[in-house]
Amino acid sequence: MSAPRPPARRSSGWVIGHAVGAPIILAPSWLIAAVVLTLIFAPTVRARSENLGGLVYVVALGFVVLLFASVLVHELAHGLMARARGQQPREFVLTLWGGHTAFGGATPTPGSSALIAVVGPIANLVLAGGFLAVAQGVDERSLVGLLVWSGCLTNAFVGLFNLVPGLPLDGGFLLEAAVWGATKNRHTGTVAAGWVGRIVAVLVFAWALLLPLALGRQPDLYDVIWGALIGAFLWSGASAAVRGGRTQKAVGLVTVASVGRRAIGVAHTESIAQAGVLAASSGAEEVVILSPEGRPAAYVDRAAAASVPADAAGTTPVTAVAVPLPGGAVVDGLLTGQQLVAAVGRATEHSPVVVALVDGRVVGLIRAMDVVAAIRS
Repeated sequence: MSAPRPPARRSSGWVIGHAVGAPIILAPSWLIAAVVLTLIFAPTVRARSENLGGLVYVVALGFVVLLFASVLVHELAHGLMARARGQQPREFVLTLWGGHTAFGGATPTPGSSALIAVVGPIANLVLAGGFLAVAQGVDERSLVGLLVWSGCLTNAFVGLFNLVPGLPLDGGFLLEAAVWGATKNRHTGTVAAGWVGRIVAVLVFAWALLLPLALGRQPDLYDVIWGALIGAFLWSGASAAVRGGRTQKAVGLVTVASVGRRAIGVAHTESIAQAGVLAASSGAEEVVILSPEGRPAAYVDRAAAASVPADAAGTTPVTAVAVPLPGGAVVDGLLTGQQLVAAVGRATEHSPVVVALVDGRVVGLIRAMDVVAAIRS
C-alpha cells in the first residue's frame, strides 16, 4: 500500500488537504474503487437492515470512506516517520489500490527504511484494536455494530496484508532492508524483495483459483476476479521493483572508464597529424581541442579526420575536423555511480557529448547514448 519513492512530478488528482507540509491527493481512480466497493458492501448492509431502502448505498459508502480513512492513516504514519528520519514527504495519494506516500529522496539506511515501512501496518493494527474495543459495547447486529466491526476487520486486513514480505507491500520494504543490511547493497535487497513479491502475486491468484479446485469445489467467480486483480497489481509492482533494483545496481557501477572513451586535450593550433601522434602516444581514442584559455572547446570528428589524406594531415589544422562543444559540456572525471550519471544528465542538456576532466586535465569523452546503453545492459 506504500511506495516510498519520489515521483518525477506531483500525482494527478484533487488536493483534499495537507499534512506535514505535503498535499493529500485523491486520485481519479479512487472514485472507481469507491463505486465498486459501495456496490460490493451494499448487499451486506441490506441483509442487516432491510428497511433502509435506497439509503443502503449511503451506508455502504460510509464503509468505503472508513476503509480509505484507514489507508490515509496508514500513509500518514509513513510520512510522519519519514520526516522524523530526515526525509520530507512530498505527497500522500489515495488511489484505486489504496494509497502511496512519496518522499523527497532515497532512504539513507536500512534501519530508516524498515522503520518507515513498518509504522504503516502498525498504525492499522492499532486502529483495529481500537475498533475491537469499541465493538464490545455495541450490538454487532446493528448498523453501528456493522460499521465498527468493518473498521476492525478492514484495518486488521490492511495491516496484516501489508506485512507480507514482498514488494510493493510494506513487508517487502522490510525484507529489502534486511537483505540490504546483510549484504550492504540496497539494490540486492530490492531485487530479492521484488522476486518474493512476484511469488506472493502468484500465490494470491492460486489461492483464489487453485485452492478451491484442490478442495474439490468450484472457484467463486468473485474471488477469482479479485485474486486476479490483486495478483496483477502485486506482480506489476514487484516486477517494477526488480527492474529498478537492477537498473540502480547498473548505475552504481558506472565510471568514466566504463561509459567513456579515453581522451587527450590538444591545443587548437595543432595539425591533424600531430593530434593523432599525441593521441596514439597516450593511448587515447578521442581528441579534445582546447581553446586558448585551455577550456574544452571542441572534439575531433574521427571519421572526418580519417578522410583527410595523409600528405595533407600535417598541414591541416585540427580545428578543420572539429565538432564544437558548448559551455558546460564537462563533468568531473572522479565521479562514479549515481553522481556521475546525474552530472552527465545535466551536462547533456546542452550537448550529447561531454568531456570528463580531472584537475582540469582531459581524461575522457562521454556520449549520452553510451551511458544509457551501459545502464540497460
